[in-house]
Amino acid sequence: MTETSPTPRFGGPREPRNAIDPGRGLVAVLDFASVSHLRAVAFLVLVGLLFFLPGFFNIPPIDRDEARFAQATKQMVESDDFIDIRFQDEVRYKKPVGIYWLQAAVVETASRLGLPRAEVRIWLYRVPSLAGAIGAVLMTYWAALAFVGRRGAVIAGLLLCSSILLGVEARLAKTDAFLLFTVTAAMGAMAHVYLAWQRGDDRYHSWITPAIFWTAVAAGILLKGPLILMFIALTVAALAFVDRSAVWLWRLKPLAGVLWMLVLVLPWFIAIFLRAGDTFFADSVGGDMLSKIASPKESHGAPPGLYFLLFWVTFWPGAPLAAMAAPAVWRARREPGAQYLLAWVIPSWIVFELVITKLPHYVLPLYPAIAIMTAGAIEHSVLSRSWLTRGAAWWFAIPVVVLSLAIIGAIILTRQPAFLAWPFVAASLIFGLFAWRLFDQNRAEASLLNASLASLFLMVAALGVVVPTLRPVFPSVEIAQALRKVVCVGPKAAAVGFHEPSLVFMTGTDTLLTDGSGAADFLLGGSCRFALVEARSERAFAARAEAIGLHYNVATRIDGYNFSQGKPVSIAIFRSEGTQ
Repeated sequence: MTETSPTPRFGGPREPRNAIDPGRGLVAVLDFASVSHLRAVAFLVLVGLLFFLPGFFNIPPIDRDEARFAQATKQMVESDDFIDIRFQDEVRYKKPVGIYWLQAAVVETASRLGLPRAEVRIWLYRVPSLAGAIGAVLMTYWAALAFVGRRGAVIAGLLLCSSILLGVEARLAKTDAFLLFTVTAAMGAMAHVYLAWQRGDDRYHSWITPAIFWTAVAAGILLKGPLILMFIALTVAALAFVDRSAVWLWRLKPLAGVLWMLVLVLPWFIAIFLRAGDTFFADSVGGDMLSKIASPKESHGAPPGLYFLLFWVTFWPGAPLAAMAAPAVWRARREPGAQYLLAWVIPSWIVFELVITKLPHYVLPLYPAIAIMTAGAIEHSVLSRSWLTRGAAWWFAIPVVVLSLAIIGAIILTRQPAFLAWPFVAASLIFGLFAWRLFDQNRAEASLLNASLASLFLMVAALGVVVPTLRPVFPSVEIAQALRKVVCVGPKAAAVGFHEPSLVFMTGTDTLLTDGSGAADFLLGGSCRFALVEARSERAFAARAEAIGLHYNVATRIDGYNFSQGKPVSIAIFRSEGTQ
């Protein structure tokens, strides 16, 4: 098929183009990266680090999920118990053990290398997410090679790498970035096998691809239970319905593969069953996963259509190009490659839209397929020339809106104008404007690279500069710093009215989460003890202190904002002076 064909042929790779268009200076980067697989991988790793590192080290622990994951891992390291999962004294059986093992390995390694206070450095717990995000970008490149040429595969990796949603998940110490890595590896392996079968390539009997598939499935199960199986099963079911056959699955060596998967996953599941009986399975599958289908969990319910609306922000800057690619992809839906990618996206997307509980990252494992479809349309120059091209203005609109909100928020919360962010804000707006105003059918690659630079500078401005300076939003950090200044051995704390997981992570596993009366009783029990009392609970604390004859003083007061609950907080740190 020539490059002027009306629809992209997603069924196999094309050779990379070597000619450089002198009118598109930035595109020379793609020409350089597409020369070899080594260059392509090195380019995507470098781009991943540029996108994901700003803010990675200096954004404090984020409530609530990140801090909960990190604290549970911290307790594993403290107790040397790598089977059970707990947050303080409560079991935490919502997810399997995979991410905790990965985080614990990083923290243990850092501690043995002599890094001071490694257990409370949140960036160490984020390292698996960073590795998973970069791994997902590389797996997208590898998966895309089954559909497009090397240049198109680089574009697909870049589309995923520059997306806002992956940029956020790469900086959070939880499961989703690494889960994306495993899902993309499994779906990419399945794509290579399926398209080889469609081509009638009977020589495709390598064990490498099935090994990647089953290892990725096992890793995905250890990370988030059976969710990875849903993506696979829905894709296989859709393809079997269209093809009236699923015989190609035998090329994945299912007999040996299932045995290998069980070897990897069963030891921990058996160990946790022996430790906790069926409690883990009841809490994780019944209490966490299945309950989200019919009812909103943690106030995250929303009607169908939310993910479609969020897509235009979470997949930015690739979203406008995805919209322009959609007509061509749909025209090519009978071709094996487009058929596979649509089977990857559509059934699972429908399921997520129908599930009552909705969080933006749920659909992240579908974004690699969208990136590959978009890259195929770009490579074959079949982006829509209709009114959809007006969506290119979105490349400029998102930096305007997001960065305006970030700067306004910084000024309101810190009373500082965030001058350091302004050069990056300007750069993001300029490249977003270039991407929009220079866009046409023949300059899609140049516009994408400009839009990617706009995304990079947006990440630097918002996540690398503004968010770390929002100290009032992270009161747990201020409290922990205040306690570290205390001159006494082994300070202990009780918290009242502010029970966020980040506080336990920063101040210690033995931090008591209680009420005003309990904090007064706690303060009476020792000399190196502190009560962290939120203003709304001070009356109850003072009443109990008077009743038991406790004298106390205010060491300091910390004013901030609890964004998990959406309200300001004022936390006094009380220390005992003894009794009367």
